[in-house]
Amino acid sequence: MQTINRRALLKTLGAASVAGVGLGLATSARAQDKVKWRMQALWDGGTTPQKFEELFVKRVAELTDGQFEIELFSAGQLVPPSQAFDAVRGGAFELMKTFDGYEAGKIPALAFTSTVPFGFTEPDQYEAWFYELGGLDMARKAYAPAGLFYIAPTVYGPEPIHSKVPIHSVADFKDKKGRFVGLASSVMGGLGVAVAPLATADVYSALDKGVIDIADRGDLTANLEAGLGEVAKYIVMPGPHQPTTATSYVANQKAYDALPPSYKAALAAAAREVSTALRQHIMVSDGKAIDAFKEQGVEVSALDPADVAQARKQVVSIWRDATKGEPLATEMLDSQVAFMEKLGLLN
Repeated sequence: MQTINRRALLKTLGAASVAGVGLGLATSARAQDKVKWRMQALWDGGTTPQKFEELFVKRVAELTDGQFEIELFSAGQLVPPSQAFDAVRGGAFELMKTFDGYEAGKIPALAFTSTVPFGFTEPDQYEAWFYELGGLDMARKAYAPAGLFYIAPTVYGPEPIHSKVPIHSVADFKDKKGRFVGLASSVMGGLGVAVAPLATADVYSALDKGVIDIADRGDLTANLEAGLGEVAKYIVMPGPHQPTTATSYVANQKAYDALPPSYKAALAAAAREVSTALRQHIMVSDGKAIDAFKEQGVEVSALDPADVAQARKQVVSIWRDATKGEPLATEMLDSQVAFMEKLGLLN
């Protein structure tokens, strides 16, 4: 009996030894599996959002034991921001941080993965649509024909509208000249705004010279740093044009497909961590920025929620028009409207 046990033990130890060698080889193979990517972000160097992109690439490296390195570039360092979509698509670099609404003219579905004007009132609602109701899969379907892979969104709260004149109701937007992009340009245009799709860098001078009366630009802190309190003495916060916001990590499909599963998981995990971290940071920094704007003599006000709710019903038809009848865009909007109805935002 002892002999049998000894043989069994030796056999077991032998198998374990072989398995250990195999595990060592697998680990060694993974150790050689070093990947280097380049990424261009939406933001200028030194800005708060860019610091969170630095956190993203650092976290990806940590989750892969330093084997997946992403070299980060600020907006325009590799290509002009307007060319990032085609550059990543063509393989000039592997990853971009983008605002999907910029490409909504080419891909209608992307109008609904960046922000829904007068739509979801809380970022958790929008993020739940992505992660719980199929939004991620639909976003990936939207990008796939272009040879791009949608990794994940960064979802945060509202952005303000800066104005040279008081805005106390939705009706006050009528006949104003304003800067908006993406789906917001269609919605605000439908509410009577003469929309000018200016570049972000042009917002300050356009307000200063009176080319526009109102403007969407960025979050409160970024706009404070850009000096908008000097040229626009009124703020509407939350801005109904962008009650929640999503930027996104989008990769070259071939480069993404070549990654080991653990590296793909690292991208997804780091993206979601950064989404939460940025949202919490903005929640705190918004309060500080509002105080700073008020010290500059800027009046900060909010629209009546009932007024916004009524406008939400009115702009559903503009959302519909933005789908251009494209099946995926229509599927996205149907899904979002159904969720808004369950949330009591549309009834």
